[in-house]
Amino acid sequence: MKNFELRRDRYEAFRQFDNPLLNISLTLELPDFRPFCKQRELPPFHFFLYCVLSAIETIDNFMYRIHEDEVIKIDDFIGSFTVINGDNNLNFARFTRSADLREFIARSVRAGREATASRALINTSADLTPRQARDNIYITCMPWFDMRAIEHPVFCHRNSDIPSLAWGKFSAPAGETMTMPFSVQAHHGFVDGYHVHLLAQAIAKRVSEVMAAHAGT
Repeated sequence: MKNFELRRDRYEAFRQFDNPLLNISLTLELPDFRPFCKQRELPPFHFFLYCVLSAIETIDNFMYRIHEDEVIKIDDFIGSFTVINGDNNLNFARFTRSADLREFIARSVRAGREATASRALINTSADLTPRQARDNIYITCMPWFDMRAIEHPVFCHRNSDIPSLAWGKFSAPAGETMTMPFSVQAHHGFVDGYHVHLLAQAIAKRVSEVMAAHAGT
């Protein structure tokens, strides 16, 4: 919490707003990981999810939450993302993360299949305590279009402390790099535009690191 204390006055200012949320959409530039995934039979979405979640935890600002009207810093978070089920309705996948890439992907894929197969809405966090529910990052992917912006549904703007990330359609293959539309929503008391910039850099770096670490596998 040492770093948070340096911006507590910013948090106190923004917490007075009816809507303290910051929304930024950008074009994310990354090493093209699709050939890497194809060679190793790894689903690109789940590979990228691994990189995104492991990048987030390197930036304190995305780990702050509000619990019982106090700011806390979480140590870890739940793996989760949205899917479309057999009825073409939204559902939620949830799983326990692993630091191992292949184990993470196996768990993520299983969670996605479970959520896709369920007609009922599952993994809504209704089974979690208020404190457990803070250990979350909201993730959604809309691969059908070049997403320009998104506004996520919010139950109560003033108390909305969990970051929401979204991305859209991957660019066509064009050499060693790729782009995708990427959006970040977070509490402005914790996150500024600069921290979104840091996150974009951290994700690209993480993609490179993971590819290099598994180059011989």
